[in-house]
Amino acid sequence: MEIYLLRHGIAEDQSPTQQDAHRALTKDGVTRLREVLTTVASAGNSPQLILSSPYVRARQTAEIAREILRVQPEIVETHALVPMAQPREAWDDIRALRSESSILLAGHEPLMGQLLGFLLSVPGLQVDFKKGAIAKVDLHSFGPAPRGVLKWFLTAKLGRS
Repeated sequence: MEIYLLRHGIAEDQSPTQQDAHRALTKDGVTRLREVLTTVASAGNSPQLILSSPYVRARQTAEIAREILRVQPEIVETHALVPMAQPREAWDDIRALRSESSILLAGHEPLMGQLLGFLLSVPGLQVDFKKGAIAKVDLHSFGPAPRGVLKWFLTAKLGRS
């Protein structure tokens, strides 16, 4: 299975409701996200399914990914991708979808960096997972602990035209 980990794009500092979960992407966040995802699409990458945190900025990120990467099924929201979730929760969701050949997970820090290390069997790995960054990991087994291979990692800055 191919797993794409995508951190949400740049978001507003505060939402009108003052709730973190309601913060939306900024115009610059949308622009940079579109650039990096266009780079990903031009290299022939397209997941079959997208899972997203229910937070507004992650959901908006997932919707942009769905459009640019031409993913057909509706986005599936999961609390396993909220900022303070644990990698094991996301792993449980991934294992439940092992019949899919590729999935994209749209979420937040610190979870995305921790999840990347977890999928690579290096839980102590420190990853500077910038906003709008995306990583691709290949998994070949779905036992209790993952053993993935990092195929590539792209930041929004590197994805700019």
